[in-house]
Amino acid sequence: MAAAIEIPKIVFPNSSAQQRVPVIGMGSAPDFTCKKDTKEAIIEAVKQGYRHFDTAAAYGSEQALGEALKEAIHLGLVTRQDLFVTSKLWVTENHPHLVVPALRKSLKTLQLEYLDLYLIHWPLSSQPGKFSFPIEVEDLLPFDVKGVWESMEECQKLGLTKAIGVSNFSVKKLQNLLSVATIRPVVDQVEMNLAWQQKKLREFCKENGIILTAFSPLRKGASKGPNEVMENDVLKEIAEAHGKSIAQVSLRWLYEQGVTFVPKSYDKERMNQNLQIFDWALTEEDHHKIDEIYQSRLISGPTKPQVTDLWDDEI
Repeated sequence: MAAAIEIPKIVFPNSSAQQRVPVIGMGSAPDFTCKKDTKEAIIEAVKQGYRHFDTAAAYGSEQALGEALKEAIHLGLVTRQDLFVTSKLWVTENHPHLVVPALRKSLKTLQLEYLDLYLIHWPLSSQPGKFSFPIEVEDLLPFDVKGVWESMEECQKLGLTKAIGVSNFSVKKLQNLLSVATIRPVVDQVEMNLAWQQKKLREFCKENGIILTAFSPLRKGASKGPNEVMENDVLKEIAEAHGKSIAQVSLRWLYEQGVTFVPKSYDKERMNQNLQIFDWALTEEDHHKIDEIYQSRLISGPTKPQVTDLWDDEI
């Protein structure tokens, strides 16, 4: 077997402990229903060099991920200290009194004593105990940002997670959070790919020491119609010029932006190809061409119908 690839790490600027996160992680969103496949894929990922694993209470993958990581540790492939595990607080628990219990439940399911990162999944709160996806708009409740964040801070103080952050927060919502936070968020995990480059959010996060993590980095997911990244002629040309795939060009671009990213692939070859991005670079001309790609959001939100002010109309 080929030697595991050493994945570069980024230090969280807002972390007092100089915590480091591997730039590429393995996503495990809900389209993976077979637990056996999930477990085998995660052990294979560990063998290839993956150390950063992303899950969420809502994904239904915490149990399989936990079992796989436990086995990988038992096999001597890694130690817990080598790993970086992220999970997320679902909207039904996005209430001050439910945050700590929700994290404790995730830890029990994952068979872990602590997370490396715990995120607020969406800047929305809904009726406790009523899980549905998409979320029915009539189930939404006011989101108490200050109260929930204080409970997130409590999770970190209790040692249940090493760091805290958010997901799907706009610049406006981050500004609101920063105005009430004692412990600053280290991460905002959002959709980001070559057809949704998040320029405004990138600039804001850079100025405020927040690391962006890109989900749907290859624009796969809840899409109807063509994939504006994987079927893009400009990207095909760039990929051919470098002797790389469009996926590798996409991930290399994210790496060069200083963000982290969590592609989902349970295919052994593609998992390996996604790691082959660290020993070459895009040219200035490539970047100019990429800047010209038409921009449109893929993931419009988790509610039905959509909430009008979820993204605050930010491009």
